[in-house]
Amino acid sequence: MNPQDMSPLDRLRHSTAHVMADAVKRLFPEAKITIGPAIENGFYYDFDVEKPFTEEDLERIEQKMQEIIDAGDAFRCEEMSRDAALELFSKMGETYKVEILGSIPADETITVYRHGEFVDLCRGPHVESTKQIKAFKLISVAGAYWRGDERNRMLQRIYGTAFPDKKQLRAHLAALEEAKKRDHRRLGKELELFSFSETIGAGLTLWHPKGGRVRHLMETYWKERHLQSGYDLLYTPHIARDRLWEQSGHLGFYSDNMYSGMDVDGQDYLVKPMNCPFHAVIYKDRLRSYREFPLRWAELGTVYRYERSGVLHGLFRVRGFTQDDAHHFVREDQLSDEIDFVLNFCLDMLKAFGFDDFELYLSTRPEKSVGSDAQWALAEGILVERLKQSGVKWEIDAGGGVFYGPKIDLKIRDSLGRRWQCSTIQVDFQLPERFDITYVGEDGRRDHRPIMIHRALLGSLERFFGILVEHYGGKFPLWLAPTQAIIANVTDAQADFVQSVKRRLTAAGFRVEADLRNEKLGAKIRESQLQKVPYTLIVGDKEAAADSVSPRPHGGKPEGALTVDQLIERLKTESEIPGSKNL
Repeated sequence: MNPQDMSPLDRLRHSTAHVMADAVKRLFPEAKITIGPAIENGFYYDFDVEKPFTEEDLERIEQKMQEIIDAGDAFRCEEMSRDAALELFSKMGETYKVEILGSIPADETITVYRHGEFVDLCRGPHVESTKQIKAFKLISVAGAYWRGDERNRMLQRIYGTAFPDKKQLRAHLAALEEAKKRDHRRLGKELELFSFSETIGAGLTLWHPKGGRVRHLMETYWKERHLQSGYDLLYTPHIARDRLWEQSGHLGFYSDNMYSGMDVDGQDYLVKPMNCPFHAVIYKDRLRSYREFPLRWAELGTVYRYERSGVLHGLFRVRGFTQDDAHHFVREDQLSDEIDFVLNFCLDMLKAFGFDDFELYLSTRPEKSVGSDAQWALAEGILVERLKQSGVKWEIDAGGGVFYGPKIDLKIRDSLGRRWQCSTIQVDFQLPERFDITYVGEDGRRDHRPIMIHRALLGSLERFFGILVEHYGGKFPLWLAPTQAIIANVTDAQADFVQSVKRRLTAAGFRVEADLRNEKLGAKIRESQLQKVPYTLIVGDKEAAADSVSPRPHGGKPEGALTVDQLIERLKTESEIPGSKNL
């Protein structure tokens, strides 16, 4: 983070990180300090210590921090030469600070910040004194490799947060508790949606029947919307010869994230990390005409990428996942309209899944890139114009584009206010060059080159499914719920009628189960509620005689009886997909 861009809240949190490092050094003098930045919703600081920190250690650190805050020492900035800073931190035995200083030019002025007896290498800025830190909390501790490299020493990272007042802190801590309850890993197990197994391998998802139902619904809706919007669906292999990945550039730019090859008949094959090269090969299968554009090709393609075990995290970071890819091939004169189409399509699809708070980011040309200045200027200009017309707030991420073209990143905000990166729209000048992709223009020449647009909408089905679980807390909207209703009888006398209702609802297209266990009705209702089923349909003698059921919505009170036909009409209305044509 650029010091000039640091907000007052970030300044407060960065200052609190310094106080935490001071407290750790007082309690654990042998600890070596590394870095402690402000991050979204808080801060962290990494320490090199012999033993991992415990929950009891965090409590002691918090107490010591409060003592430091009560002392009210001022934060003081001091400038010095790099050599003077090296001498200072060498005497202190802070080897990580010495390493950081070693990467700074010798003639650069160094700043350190002090409060009380504590000193840290830092660009600042900070609050005026420790007294300004009014509300803080240490949240958790985790392992982290120095500089993110697993070949380096494992450090202990303490996460914390700070706010201007205790009211805001309490609200944030309450949100964290709610996030724990909604953790997709916990709910995935409780609701029997998915699992992982060491027998299968880390980062490889096993979809259980209920999770499989939700995934089927997501995929069906995804395919229908794409077909309705002029896309064609593609299917490509999971492996390909190494020559494909050499031509695409992945072996040169992306090999660290690819799995080792396998020998097949003397040829080296690799599992795919991306779908793009396959689509380029399909394009080249025959000569294309300018009249065919735009081409819109979409694929739910499963890819495999090597992720270090330390970063795997439920469905959010896996090694095998299905990417909802699309590639658009357009003429230059079509680029503006196609970007507009793609952006609106992404926003509309995400709204259907229950999201309506969006942020857009334009990532512009990085320092290392391919393509002419004219190509970049054209693409960036079009993206800016379309962002301005989108009606969604957006920012520029200067230099954040990929090497082959600028991109738009779309973030959603969930029910807990957290931001998630989902859709990406990338303009690509490079792949058409690498695969010599051309078309016959209106002038009859065959050397015209199309522009390629890469588009991921949900990002990956696995990750987006995890987001949905946490967004809804496991209580999916009716159209996505793996089981939409459970029919529960009061006594065995209604068993035949319950089965009849189940057959009628199933024939009407609903996902229902019958609970005919020899259990009390209260137990059946509690089980249905725990499984977060949208409706429990209660059937006693009175309901059976009237061809009816008594619905009880999840989290709600029992309602008056409805005939089965009335219930079907109600479920049809409530299971419509928001803002979209019902499937």
